[in-house]
Amino acid sequence: MLTLFYAPRTCALASHIALEEAGADYRLKRLDFSKTEQQSAEYLALNPKGRVPALSSERGVLTETPAILAFVAQTHPQARLAPLDDAFAFAEIQAFNSYLCSTVHVAHAHKVRGSRWADDEAALEAMRRKVPQSVGACFDLVERQMLRGPWVMGDTYTIADPYLFTIAQWIEGDGVDPARLPRVMDHRKRMLERPAVAKAVAHETAG
Repeated sequence: MLTLFYAPRTCALASHIALEEAGADYRLKRLDFSKTEQQSAEYLALNPKGRVPALSSERGVLTETPAILAFVAQTHPQARLAPLDDAFAFAEIQAFNSYLCSTVHVAHAHKVRGSRWADDEAALEAMRRKVPQSVGACFDLVERQMLRGPWVMGDTYTIADPYLFTIAQWIEGDGVDPARLPRVMDHRKRMLERPAVAKAVAHETAG
């Protein structure tokens, strides 16, 4: 059985949704960040990065959201969460998810995790002030050019959709006006109408 290590209000929600969409046999293990459980010796032995998500399988542990999402799609082909028979189309999904991981999430992190890059309070405050602009620019690009609609890749729902939905939960908190992103907001609304998404969100909210 797969075990997903997660914390609420993190990017681990994307993997949680994908597992639910795939009909995977999995269980959840919640980490309490307020108690720094992600830095416990037990968890660091599993995932030395000390972050979530982490997916434990019979072959070992996977980290990083794009890798976990690809693994879920490839190991549950019946769910049709990725075009597994089309190398180029699959790479396009990987490119989108990599952008969310390496650029959008990092821009967001400058607000809440600035200590990763600086110690000086003035520098930290400068990073926080920049977030509405930097995150906003990222989502402007998604809105105008990357979100094909109605789903990220067009007419077919894929593993890119739970990832965009998860990152888009942070838009208002990052000081970005959602009114400038009508297509992203429509995507976020329609995602919540999917039973798997609603179930994952409800579990993490209640947990």
